[in-house]
Amino acid sequence: MVPERDGVRRNVELKARDVSPERSLESCRLLGAEDRGEIWQRDTYFRVVSGGLKLREERPGRPHLIQFERDNVPHQRESRYRVVAVQDGAVLRAALAAAIGVRGVVAKRRRLFLWRDVRIHLDDVEQLGTFIELEAVAPPDSDLSQEHRLIVELREVFGITDERLIPLGYADQLPTSA
Repeated sequence: MVPERDGVRRNVELKARDVSPERSLESCRLLGAEDRGEIWQRDTYFRVVSGGLKLREERPGRPHLIQFERDNVPHQRESRYRVVAVQDGAVLRAALAAAIGVRGVVAKRRRLFLWRDVRIHLDDVEQLGTFIELEAVAPPDSDLSQEHRLIVELREVFGITDERLIPLGYADQLPTSA
């Protein structure tokens, strides 16, 4: 794959259950990570043939359409994605729902920290619980080795064991209704 082709961005990410949100918050502070505050997010996932497509609406912030591809594996993994700014989230949500259908909706409170080139998300997800998500953002020319190293380093700082790792995105973990 050619990095940044057609607006494709990449990161290395890891998702895990957060068994001690207070400890994770303290670890962010001890790291000297920049606290970007709390964000409320609603992600509406649409039915697509491959990868994922979600509309993210957030406060504070503006809506974005995010198309992504990643493997569902319980360890750090590459994610490829495109982000498109949206003028009117409600209208786009209704249009996509009518055209291709909604797969699920995930609502969460996210505490965002930045450390080096890593976004640390401390998430409290409705119906699912608390999680920590690490996203090491890769520059276009990266071979991803540095991003993998950063995730390994943070995994140790946060004490993330294999048993806590989550292979699936939040939408795939939602309880299904008939």
